[in-house]
Amino acid sequence: MIKNIILVLISFLSLTLSGQKFEGLAPTPPMGWNSWNWFGCDVSEKLIKEIAEAIVQSGMQEAGYQYIVVDDCWQISRDSAGNILADPQRFPSGIKSLVDYVHSRRLKFGIYSCAGRKTCQKRPGSRGYEFQDARQYAAWGVDYLKFDWCNTTGQNAEESYRTMSDAIYAAGRPMLFSICDWGYSKPWTWAAKVGHLWRTTDDILDCWDCGDTRQNIGFVKILDKQAGLEKFAGPDHWNDPDMLQVGNSGLTISEGRAHFALWCLLAAPLMAGNDVRNMKKETKEILTNKELIDINQDKLGIQGYKVRDDEDLEVWMKPLSDGSKAVVMFNRGEIAKEIICYWPEIDLYSNIKARVRDLYLHSDLGVFDVKYKALIPAHDVAALRIYPVK
Repeated sequence: MIKNIILVLISFLSLTLSGQKFEGLAPTPPMGWNSWNWFGCDVSEKLIKEIAEAIVQSGMQEAGYQYIVVDDCWQISRDSAGNILADPQRFPSGIKSLVDYVHSRRLKFGIYSCAGRKTCQKRPGSRGYEFQDARQYAAWGVDYLKFDWCNTTGQNAEESYRTMSDAIYAAGRPMLFSICDWGYSKPWTWAAKVGHLWRTTDDILDCWDCGDTRQNIGFVKILDKQAGLEKFAGPDHWNDPDMLQVGNSGLTISEGRAHFALWCLLAAPLMAGNDVRNMKKETKEILTNKELIDINQDKLGIQGYKVRDDEDLEVWMKPLSDGSKAVVMFNRGEIAKEIICYWPEIDLYSNIKARVRDLYLHSDLGVFDVKYKALIPAHDVAALRIYPVK
């Protein structure tokens, strides 16, 4: 009898919690830094403290970057009670101490786990320990959980992510929940009530348009997969085309400019993935471009979309809350070419004038009738904000 009552209570609790999340944590796309793209498994307490300091000292914190996320390989085992344990060699002071340090720098702390029994790097995952792990993360003061999808044979993605979402909610500490099943289950169709952001593709590689045998791809190929997903994004629920590769060795400065401008226009989470302790001047200028970040963080929360595709020449547009339009004119080709943006294709009347501002030059280019045209270098963009003139 008692057993049956307990089962009923558990079932009721599950139904009550199912689909709940903490609202209002991501009214605009989250911004921060993640360890994976540059450091992989080479994470440590020392590194994360140095990154936190660099985020503050470089001006990235002032520009809006606030989450420091430790990806895979921080965990090493579980104790006899099933509690997750950090690698004592790499994190000798423990995760709670590291979280406190990050918080002392007025930043927020994120951590990684996986829906399977093992993470992608064969560390202990959260399968069967979701509520226990969520309580532990809450006790440590974690603000953000990235939840991966390795070693999940036989699992249903929506059910698995709902379980972890419920566990976070039950633990009582507000955390951003990042769903990372690489878009396999089309999470944009179900995840808005489960998490705050969801990956739309496999992992991003440090390259222009390459790919590997595991279906990981460069940023241009990821960009192509965002078409049609804009209707699923908005405040507190964001499509995530993966972390930034800006500043890593596989992209030129021009390609980094294009990557950043397009991610800003896509209302993508801006999670830097470079070694921010040793940034080139050009990388810092891209990542801290306040005018482009303002496009990404616009309170209207609309994901930008492609309005014209002329083979290698593309025009992308994002409506903004003040009535202006963010426009990215993108040259995917191998030589410089002229691109034209016509007012009607960005929802401006053809008979009005518009003021054009270049967001990389940080200067007004003038007032134009009907259209704006520019010569765009190969693998580069013109990032613009266009204001109708009344």
